[in-house]
Amino acid sequence: QVQLVESGGGLVQAGGSLRLSCSASGRTFSTYSMGWFRQAPGKEREFVAGISGGGSLLYYGDSVSGRFTVSRDNAKNTVYLQMNSLKPEDTALYYCTATQDFAYRLSNRGGDYWGQGTQVTVSL
Repeated sequence: QVQLVESGGGLVQAGGSLRLSCSASGRTFSTYSMGWFRQAPGKEREFVAGISGGGSLLYYGDSVSGRFTVSRDNAKNTVYLQMNSLKPEDTALYYCTATQDFAYRLSNRGGDYWGQGTQVTVSL
């Protein structure tokens, strides 16, 4: 069992930046592929980014590629999402997810464990 806790969300103006963090419980963090999803009101859940257990394989959703960067620190059991050049359409509840499956499968199926989410609001 993995417990995930997101933090770092907030209100930011368009063009600004935020860094989200997701802390995971357990001693086998490096065996989990990690991902970020988001969901805006009235919209479907959207894949944002994924990262393999060792951190060498990175995957991004089309709408965030080039603006967002996913990374992880296995010594701290934490995965990050650096969000730059934020747009109002990035406004959503952002979720962290974990799976012991391959990271590339996250975009299609999501993970096996989910956090409660952290709200990101981008104003004009």
